[in-house]
Amino acid sequence: MPVPLPLLTLLADGRFHSGAALGDALGVTRSAVWKAVQVCTEHGIDIHSVRGKGYRLAQELDLLQQDRILSQLDTEVRPLLHCLEIHHELDSTSKHLLRLAGSGAESGTACLAEAQTGGRGRRGRLWVSPFGANIYLSILWRFAQGPAALSGLSLAIGVAVLEAVQAIGIEDCGLKWPNDVLWKGRKLAGVLLDLSAEASGPSTVVVGIGLNVRMPDNVAATIDQPWVDLHSLLPAASPTRNHIAALLLGRVLAALSEFEREGLAAFQTRWARWDCLAGRFVTLQLPTQRFSGRAQGIDTTGALLLETEGQVRVYAAGEVSVRALA
Repeated sequence: MPVPLPLLTLLADGRFHSGAALGDALGVTRSAVWKAVQVCTEHGIDIHSVRGKGYRLAQELDLLQQDRILSQLDTEVRPLLHCLEIHHELDSTSKHLLRLAGSGAESGTACLAEAQTGGRGRRGRLWVSPFGANIYLSILWRFAQGPAALSGLSLAIGVAVLEAVQAIGIEDCGLKWPNDVLWKGRKLAGVLLDLSAEASGPSTVVVGIGLNVRMPDNVAATIDQPWVDLHSLLPAASPTRNHIAALLLGRVLAALSEFEREGLAAFQTRWARWDCLAGRFVTLQLPTQRFSGRAQGIDTTGALLLETEGQVRVYAAGEVSVRALA
């Protein structure tokens, strides 16, 4: 069941509202109000209920607004954006753009959602996507080149995401090959690419990005890896989600354009600067094998260089996970 936006609009002022008053305003019964509150809870929206006072949002909702995001895009980036869609709920922003791509959607089409019911991480993992809490962004980009020329694109996007986070004021971030942005070893953002192409091109890529902004306490307990959000790092001066979305959208659009012109070479020095695995002993898990060794950065295609048994071996992106040894 979709999030009941009329109820959230009434609760947006942060004050208590009785069930009777909410029912009158919405033209429904108090029982229907209670059911709507339960739907919000199922979507990860924490609503306090106090006998004699009514209902109140546990924390303010900062909903995405297209005009605010577009007004904050840099003028040199704006021509790269064909259109921006904002949805209250999708199965996944990337899946939505993949469907649009099949119908001929133009390069530079971007999509944000307040919530995802089927957000995806790498290797089919669920990306926890509560309503109105984080940034779930996907961008469709059409390249004239074939897939071979797009090696390392996810690394370039990771650089763009990290630079956007730095511009917000977050320090001590790093890049974990191939597509995670970490803060002191805890996951702050992730990148996932969906590619379709002929052998020699052209190629269509949907870039999906999830960035933790303000994870609700009642959802955080379901996450099975170390994580962090922007609000916990900047509790007194957290930027609005619209500002974060505009900054992230602008940086990624610029990176896609730069990669199209110059490839991974334009990003290698920046990647190396923030490579949080370089020089560390790591374990590399392949579908049927596991290797341990010292990470030695990336090559010109974005593949991981791993020194093991006295030799430096090359491992391309794919169904691979990397975890630092304790």
